[in-house]
Amino acid sequence: MALLWFVTALWAASFSLIGEFLAGRVDGYIAVFIRMLLALLVLLPFFRPRQFSRRQQLQLAAIGALQIGVMYLFLYHAFLYLSVAEVLLFTIFTPLYVTVVAELLNGRRRLPWRWWLAAVLAVAGAAVIRYDQLSEQFWFGFLLIQAANLCFAAGQVFYKRLPLGDERQQLHIFALFFAGASVVSAVAMLAFADFNKMPTSNLHWLILLWLGVGASGLGYLLWNLASKRVNTAQLASMNNMLIPAGLLINFSFWGQQVDWWRLAIGSSILLLSIAVASRR
Repeated sequence: MALLWFVTALWAASFSLIGEFLAGRVDGYIAVFIRMLLALLVLLPFFRPRQFSRRQQLQLAAIGALQIGVMYLFLYHAFLYLSVAEVLLFTIFTPLYVTVVAELLNGRRRLPWRWWLAAVLAVAGAAVIRYDQLSEQFWFGFLLIQAANLCFAAGQVFYKRLPLGDERQQLHIFALFFAGASVVSAVAMLAFADFNKMPTSNLHWLILLWLGVGASGLGYLLWNLASKRVNTAQLASMNNMLIPAGLLINFSFWGQQVDWWRLAIGSSILLLSIAVASRR
C-alpha cells in the first residue's frame, strides 16, 4: 500500500502542473506522446527480455497500449463534450470497473462481498468530493470517460494477473509497457493533435520531462508493481484517492478554493473503503 500512496502523491502533484502550465497551451495528444516516449527511453537501459516468452512480451505491450494509450485517446476526446469538472466527476467509477473486470476474470470463484462494498464506498466518497451540476448534453462525453475508465481498470487487472516474476524481473521487461503505449499515442497524435500547440518554452519542456520520467516512467512502474502486492479491493479503492490528494496539492501551491466539508466527508468515506478492503 505504501507504494500506491507514494504514486498517488506523485500523480496529484503532476495533475496540478498539467492544469496550471500545460492545459490549453500544449496539445494533449502531443504531451502524452512525449511522456510515453520519455518513459520508454528511461526504461530501455533495464530491458532484458530473454527470460520472457514472446507471448508475455506481446501481452505486456498490449496492456500498456490499453491502460495508457487507448485510455488517453478516449479521455482527451471526452474534453470536446464535457467540462473539466464533469471529466473529473465521471472518472470516479474506476474502482467499480477494477472489481468487475477482476470478477469476470475470476471464473467461478466469486470475489468477497466486502471488496464490492469497498469499491462502492470509493465511488461514493469521490462523488461527495467532486459532484457538481451537469450540462444538458453530457451523455456522449460520459460514455467516452467510462470507456477510458474501463481501459485503465482493465490494464491494472491484466497486469496484476500476468506472471512476470519478481519485481527485478518486471523492471527488466517494463519498457514494453511503454512501447505499446507509445505506438498508440503516436497514432492518436498524428490523427488528432493540433500541431500549432507544440511545447514552446523551457518551462513546458521541463514539466514534460518530469511528467515523462517521474509521473509516467516511475509512476506507472511503481503503481503496477504495487498492484501485485495488494488485493483487488485495495487497488480499486486507491484509484480514487487521487481526487482528494490532487485538491490538497492544488490548494497548497496554487490556492484553489476547496469545499473543506465535502473534502473531509468524502475523504473519510474513501479511507473507510480502504479499511474495508484491507480487512483480512
